[in-house]
Amino acid sequence: MPTNEQRREAAKRKLDRQIARRAERAKARRRYAVAGGAAAVVLVIGVVVLIVALGNRHQAVQATAKPSTPATPAKTTTPPTPAADNKLAPLPVRPQPLPASVDCQYPATQQTPARPVKAPLAGFTSARGAAQVTMQTSAGAIGLTLDRALAPCTVNSFVSLAQQGFYNNSPCHRLVTNPGLQVLQCGDPTGSGSGGPGYTIPDEVFPQLSYGRGLVAMANTGQPDSGGSQFFLIYGQTQLPPQYTVFATISPAGLGVLDQIAKAGDDGSLEPSPGGGKPNQPVTITSVDVKAT
Repeated sequence: MPTNEQRREAAKRKLDRQIARRAERAKARRRYAVAGGAAAVVLVIGVVVLIVALGNRHQAVQATAKPSTPATPAKTTTPPTPAADNKLAPLPVRPQPLPASVDCQYPATQQTPARPVKAPLAGFTSARGAAQVTMQTSAGAIGLTLDRALAPCTVNSFVSLAQQGFYNNSPCHRLVTNPGLQVLQCGDPTGSGSGGPGYTIPDEVFPQLSYGRGLVAMANTGQPDSGGSQFFLIYGQTQLPPQYTVFATISPAGLGVLDQIAKAGDDGSLEPSPGGGKPNQPVTITSVDVKAT
């Protein structure tokens, strides 16, 4: 039978083992707590990073969708080089032809017209035939054929402005010779790039619309149905989203005039946005003569 001394020693050893086990459990709990806390910190950091990343993505999309400079086709960075070839772009064709006449509305804006001018009469407008136009400029004559079947409301407005002398003695304020955007922009008598006729034109676009040498399209603010009097003459490679109404083609002789203007280059005053600058060879539209057909 164990003595009292032996029993005390056994009890003391048992107590020591219990204390050691409790200490070990406490230490393990502390380790788990630290690990759990670290995991929580990592999780929080991950959530924050995800939120920031999503926020930046949203901002990038917003920046991409932000309207371009008023009445200006957006600059692109698509190749190839200016005047790489003289191949004419085919005239766009509507997937579904328009009826014989369409309802055209020209709502007034709060902007004061660059020159006193009346909006075209609203209502049904012919979507048949063409108008032959000779645009006399300080650099030479540029012939245009306006296609009513493609953009009757735009053609009607352009003819009305031309007949009222809106374009007479007005500068072409912007030339772009960048790869992917090769245009001469005109139609603002103020030469500032923000002038217009005091009314807007409805968009006449469709998803299959494309751009290229020999076509004429309306400039806009980047918002729907915001075209006015400004237009751009395309002399080379130009790739844009189908947001700009194409309404006319340029004669071969007119393209020769544009090539000479482009060859002189621009002053880069509108870089980096919207791109290009004033033509180094100043261009002024002296008159626009219309012959309806």
